[in-house]
Amino acid sequence: MQRFGERPTTWHWTAFLCTAPRNELEALTRDYPQRWHIEEFCNDHQALGWDRAGTQNLNIRYGHMTMALLAQAVLRRLRQRVGEPVATWEASHLARALLQGLEGEVRVSDETIVVTYYNAPQTEQLRQHYEGLPQKLRAENVNPALPWLYNYKLDFRFR
Repeated sequence: MQRFGERPTTWHWTAFLCTAPRNELEALTRDYPQRWHIEEFCNDHQALGWDRAGTQNLNIRYGHMTMALLAQAVLRRLRQRVGEPVATWEASHLARALLQGLEGEVRVSDETIVVTYYNAPQTEQLRQHYEGLPQKLRAENVNPALPWLYNYKLDFRFR
C-alpha cells in the first residue's frame, strides 16, 4: 500500500498487491517478458535514487524521478563513450570505480568553464569525447553555451 496526502482528512491509498481470484503463477510467467526490462533498469540504476522514496509529496517525487532519469541518461552516454567494461557496470559500481576519487580543478577562461581531471581512469576514451567539447558541439550544429551556466561553455581536460 502507498498513502497519498499530507493530512488524515486527505489521505488516500493505492494498493500494489491484490486478492483477485486468479492464478498468480500464470500471471507472473505470462507477464514476465514484458516486465524484464523494468527489472534490469531497476537493478542497474537503483543507486540513482530509484531504491527509495523520501517523501509522499507528489511534486518532490516527480522532481526526484526527473533528476534520476537525467542522471541515468548522462551515465548511459558516458558508458557508451568509455566502452567496455564500464558499459555493463551498474550505477553504484560505476560510481565507485570510475567517479569516486577523481581529483580536479575548475577554472574560467574567457567564456568557458574548464574542468581539469587528474588521475581519471580511461583517460584516452574520455579525452577523445570531452576535450574540446565546445568545438565538437559546434561541428554538430549544437550551441555550446549553457543557459543554466549563464551561457558559459563547458570544456574538459584530462591529465
